[in-house]
Amino acid sequence: MAYFEHIAILIGIYTILTISLNLNIGFTGLINLGHAAFYGIGAYTSALLTMAGVPWFISFLCAGVVASIFGFLISVPCLRLRGDYLAIATLGFGEIIRAVMKNWVGLTRGPLGIPGIPKANILGMSFSDPIHFLILVAIIAAITLFIINRITKSPFGRVLRAIREDDVAAQALGKNLTYYKVCTVCVGAFFAGLAGSLYAHYITFIDPTTFTLQETILMVSMVVLGGMGSVSGSVLGAAIIVILPEPLRFLNMPSSIAAAMRQMIYALILILLMLYKPEGILGEKTFKIRRKSLWNPFKFLKGKLSGGT
Repeated sequence: MAYFEHIAILIGIYTILTISLNLNIGFTGLINLGHAAFYGIGAYTSALLTMAGVPWFISFLCAGVVASIFGFLISVPCLRLRGDYLAIATLGFGEIIRAVMKNWVGLTRGPLGIPGIPKANILGMSFSDPIHFLILVAIIAAITLFIINRITKSPFGRVLRAIREDDVAAQALGKNLTYYKVCTVCVGAFFAGLAGSLYAHYITFIDPTTFTLQETILMVSMVVLGGMGSVSGSVLGAAIIVILPEPLRFLNMPSSIAAAMRQMIYALILILLMLYKPEGILGEKTFKIRRKSLWNPFKFLKGKLSGGT
């Protein structure tokens, strides 16, 4: 039972990460490869504050706020870039944050990481039991889904889609692209910071190796697999990527090749899914309504008349 609770908690945390990244990539078209940095900033902020005696819930909110501040600082200069250049800039930001986590030993303990992080606690109610923590993660994930779904369905969200499709046309309509892009990055960073706080207080240990480019690629895979520009697709993509490797652990393979074979089978399944569902499982689709012409009682007569002339 504890095993399934652990998997469910990870799905909840990655759901928050995926939908916050989908707001950048899927809805706005911003190729953000530094999302793991916001995740790590939130984790370290919350861990350090709680170990300094700050109540968990305040540390939890501060994790989102601090990550959002960093999102603002990186978005203002980087959003002047587009496409591959934006991806490289955000990738560099992620690597800088990871280097700071690794080398600022006085604050983060560097490669040794931060052990003994307290469990989440609200008004004396501890979430040390996995089932209780699962309920907490589920509530926060549901709130995240609700807020981002409201954002994407609002006029603000329609502008984000316009920017994704053609930012020049959106600007020609009088929309301030910088404002919308900065807001999007800040909102995404805020929720990534919250997910980092949840992760830190669940695992009770963090170190820089958790918040690498590989973690960002994992989040991007969840977004693409579930469907870019789809809120429900973010949930499905996170669930599939988290669950998919688990059954492979029970295959009776020699220990020397088990890990490599699991990765190969995992990659093959993902490739097949993307080949047959390139837009993602629940990606945005354009449905064309084929109107059937109504029966015209004069059509037959018209044919006869034209044929007889």
